Amino acid sequence: MSGTSTTGRRSGAAVAAGANRWVVLVVLCVSLLLVALDATVLHVAVPALTEDLRPGAIQLLWIVDAYPLVCAALLILFGTLGDRVGRRRVLLIGYALFGVASAVAAFAATPELLIGARALLGVGGAMIMPATLSVLRAVFPDRRERAVAIGAWTAVAAVGAAIGPVLGGFLVEHFWWGSVFLINLPLMAVLLPLACWVLPESRGSADGPWDVLGALMAAAGVLGVVFGVKRIGGGEGALGAATLVPLVVGAVLLVLFVRRQRNRKHPLIDIRMFSRPTFTTAVGCIVVAMLALVGLELIAVQYLQLVLGLSPLATGLRLLPLTFAAITAGAMGSSVLRRVGPRLMVGSGFVLTAVAVLCLVRMGSHDDPVLLTVAFVLLGFGLQATLFGAYESMLSEAPADRAGGAAAVGETSYQLGAGMGIALLGSVMNAAYGPSLRSVPGVPAAASHQAANSLGEAYQVAGRLGGPAGTALRSAARDAFVHGLHVTLLVSAGLLLLGAAAALRLPRVMECAAQPGERVEQAEGGRAVVGQPSDGRAREALPRAPAPAMARPVSADTAGSGRAGR
Repeated sequence: MSGTSTTGRRSGAAVAAGANRWVVLVVLCVSLLLVALDATVLHVAVPALTEDLRPGAIQLLWIVDAYPLVCAALLILFGTLGDRVGRRRVLLIGYALFGVASAVAAFAATPELLIGARALLGVGGAMIMPATLSVLRAVFPDRRERAVAIGAWTAVAAVGAAIGPVLGGFLVEHFWWGSVFLINLPLMAVLLPLACWVLPESRGSADGPWDVLGALMAAAGVLGVVFGVKRIGGGEGALGAATLVPLVVGAVLLVLFVRRQRNRKHPLIDIRMFSRPTFTTAVGCIVVAMLALVGLELIAVQYLQLVLGLSPLATGLRLLPLTFAAITAGAMGSSVLRRVGPRLMVGSGFVLTAVAVLCLVRMGSHDDPVLLTVAFVLLGFGLQATLFGAYESMLSEAPADRAGGAAAVGETSYQLGAGMGIALLGSVMNAAYGPSLRSVPGVPAAASHQAANSLGEAYQVAGRLGGPAGTALRSAARDAFVHGLHVTLLVSAGLLLLGAAAALRLPRVMECAAQPGERVEQAEGGRAVVGQPSDGRAREALPRAPAPAMARPVSADTAGSGRAGR
């Protein structure tokens, strides 16, 4: 269901009557910025909090992973709950939880308390992320305006992830590690009352009971799969019980969840959406994009810090060209999508990103700022074009009354792709890095074996050895890491080109409903062709949906967006 249906237009008109849609967009983007920041801002604070709290190895793992694990597991639960009880209501509760959890995390005195606070942050993030996208879908019923809004939304997500390390590095260097959480509080103090005032309420279809058991099955299934994938990405054996059991149980629960949704009269997620090539392909493109890039980003950060010797703050600054390119691409995304269509935009984004990745293969043991800047700019443009086109196509293909579920599917795909990318590319990196260090002249076999675990560990071993042996081990480890990085880049480029091939299943043109002043003609099959006299081009739109028998006030699927625009 591409384009904008009658139901969706009426829904947009009602919501727009109560709020300015562009003000709503600003609030939603700031909300997403906070969630995206918290996903990466802690990384540079880990050494400082480790020195302060003295967590064990398992506790440190949970401090880092509790937030993304809990967030990924609960996206479907809260996304579909928002469709039932109100997306604004879920979003506001998410704000409150996020603020409370940030305060607790900032002043946590024990590793256990910090883990609990990070988990609560994940709950708040899971309530905020799909709600922002589904409210956006409701407030902008017209696809052309919605494309502008999604361009801003995806750009903000990229900005948050990219400036997280920069901001975290600055705060840790000048304050204490808890300040990376404390920055959320003043923003929440402004955001919560502002959201209460300007955000419109919207709901999807409330027919039938909410499937609580199905929501819990989805949460447990996603948690098991993401947890297992993260363990593999952390270097744990894929066949170990602690990895294999969560993976298998999670996969089985997800299969049972899908079967349950197919058999229910009122499912949480309309599985029939996946029978639409556009929806399925868009979701797949999100997974492939994150699969190829997130693991690569972590490896690139290690390269900048451990090979080139940059500080965390300098590393974050080196990534700023990627951020600025993503912002620019987001601002241009709507007009580009209207001109070239989803197929060419997403496919070209994948190809451009692959070109950027291949440029990075020229990186060596010495700094090349011009090469890195050019590659990161291309990477920012390509990644933003890909994710923008995929998210816009996915959300526009989903029914308005299922926007929360569709948003949750997209965000879960993002998280799964990121987790699988870390596991896959991390495994490729380890396989290419380790063998080169098994036998280093002048270095004891035990030291070489230990150095093969990671570059950071190799540097520690080299420091303990000292002398010519330490220097030889350090040089060999650096060269092995650069070699492993080159292999990983080539694998990532291959994945991106597969994504470009998959994008060929997306629509060639951006289908929009007729707007005032446009010419509409009847075409074969009962579909409307929308023409704009200004450029003479025609676009295809879906048949208009029949009006529902009963209208529910303030409901996203029946009431229209009027307040400022969905």
